[in-house]
Formats: sequence, structure tokens, C-alpha cells
Amino acid sequence: MPNILIKHAYDAASTGDGYRVLVDRLWPRGVSKERAALDEWLKDIAPSPDLRTWWNHDPERMAEFAARYDAELEENTTTVQHLLDVVHAHDTVTLIYAAHDPAVNHAVVLQRFIQERMTAAES
Repeated sequence: MPNILIKHAYDAASTGDGYRVLVDRLWPRGVSKERAALDEWLKDIAPSPDLRTWWNHDPERMAEFAARYDAELEENTTTVQHLLDVVHAHDTVTLIYAAHDPAVNHAVVLQRFIQERMTAAES
């Protein structure tokens, strides 16, 4: 099974990142295209603006946010399938996010969602 990693947009890119995908709707402030070293920017996989505003990265809302984001991902079949295709095409894919908290961010939820999809497909 391919590796799906997550990494902060402000951390330096490395060869171990494999295929780098920005999964935020907005470009990270102060990060040049060169520094980002992205292979792809997948804006449409990010949470909707309404969901992001409601959540506001509140750790106490993380479980509810994850459930709501999962529901959005279930409806976003084309973009999710594209990301699954990317993951299947590379040994390592790193989901790049700009949120400050490494544990309270949508990339954590997206990583789990994609891993669960891949495991289910293998069964």
C-alpha cells in the first residue's frame, strides 16, 4: 500500500515526500511556488468555506468537523477518485496543509479517509 503522509506547508520539501499535493483551498501565506515544491494543488478536496468557518480549527469541534468533512468527501466523488488515482500511481504521496496545529487540521481527516478507502478497495 502506498504511503500517505501529511506535512506542514511551511516545512521544507524533501525527497521522501514523494508526490506533493496541496490540499488547502487557499494558498499558504508567504510561501513561494518554488518553496512549496508542489506537484499538484487540489483545492476542491479541501473542506467547504462554510464548514471551515464553522469549525475555526477548534479542537473541541474536531470530531464533529471530521464527521461533516467525511460527508463532504463522500459527495465529492470526482475529486476523491482523482486523489485515489494519484495515490495509486506513486509510492509516497504527501498531503500539504497550512493550518498551524499538526493534529487539528483537515489533512489528518483526509489522510484517514483516503487510507480507509484504499483498505476497503483491497478487501
